[in-house]
Amino acid sequence: MHEASLYKKLGNNTVKCGLCNHFCLIEADKRGACGVRENHDGKLVSLNYGKLVAEHIDPIEKKPFFHFLPGSQAYSISTVGCNFGCLFCQNWEISQSPKGGGVIDGEVVKPEDVVKAVKENGCESIAYTYVEPTIFYEYARDVAVLAKKERIRNVWVSNGFMSREMLDDLIENNLMDAINVDLKSFSEKFYLTKCKAKVEPVKENIKFLAKSPVWLEVTMLLIPGANDSDDEIKGCADFLADISKDIPWHVSAFYPAYKMMNSAPTLPETLVKARDIGLKAGLKYVYIGNLPYLNGENTICPKCGEAVIERMGYSVRRNDNKGKCVSCGENLEGIWCE
Repeated sequence: MHEASLYKKLGNNTVKCGLCNHFCLIEADKRGACGVRENHDGKLVSLNYGKLVAEHIDPIEKKPFFHFLPGSQAYSISTVGCNFGCLFCQNWEISQSPKGGGVIDGEVVKPEDVVKAVKENGCESIAYTYVEPTIFYEYARDVAVLAKKERIRNVWVSNGFMSREMLDDLIENNLMDAINVDLKSFSEKFYLTKCKAKVEPVKENIKFLAKSPVWLEVTMLLIPGANDSDDEIKGCADFLADISKDIPWHVSAFYPAYKMMNSAPTLPETLVKARDIGLKAGLKYVYIGNLPYLNGENTICPKCGEAVIERMGYSVRRNDNKGKCVSCGENLEGIWCE
């Protein structure tokens, strides 16, 4: 069993976890909100350390990252658990399974074996994904340290609810190269009722990350009747544009899942509208996700309007490489293939 990091021992065998913005107070023999950190007689342990339930090779575009090594492959890993309880979770079988004292499934894989597999498969990055990677932070960190020695990049697909202490550690030690933060809504009510969390820490972390060396992209899943109103979409777009107009924003289609099976999927016109709202807010790069036929996945030069990268789904059909528009010479923001 692996001792957790970023926690404090309090009286009566209680501990305070400092990993995310829940800052759980965990009594003896109890778990935190994530379901994978447990208090063993005043010692907080990470029950899911190294227990992988998913290892896949994905296009980096699937994460989604459109301005980070486009066309490359990411070695994706995940354990069980999550510090959110989203009613619409696409991966609820693994994210929610440890809640309420559930079994911690997974096959034990050493950090060095992950890096070995990455090299053998010719992947350029490791993606910590599928569930919130904050909850397997200790393992992700150990993997990232070894990956850096092999010149392999580390990317996070995150809900953005991690503590500043955790972010500082990863950034100061150059263990996070890119992150896609899921800004699920601009509404505190949505976060409380649909995600069992709060929105303000996510917004603050987005502001912080935008000023850091880490490459940042943001995703918003549009759920009919829940977060797809014009005001809601405009609120998110304006928020991001005020921080930096260079942040790529992915507005993605929702499909019924988990406890929202009776909800309708996102209408195509809603996604087109959202993209228009984002562009009108001043964002340079707004993408439509999960509906490839809408032609909203190409990277367009913000200066001349020509396509620099053409995509269909997760496939890159044309890439003028290194983020430079061949028509006008404009340099686009991102981390491009070397």
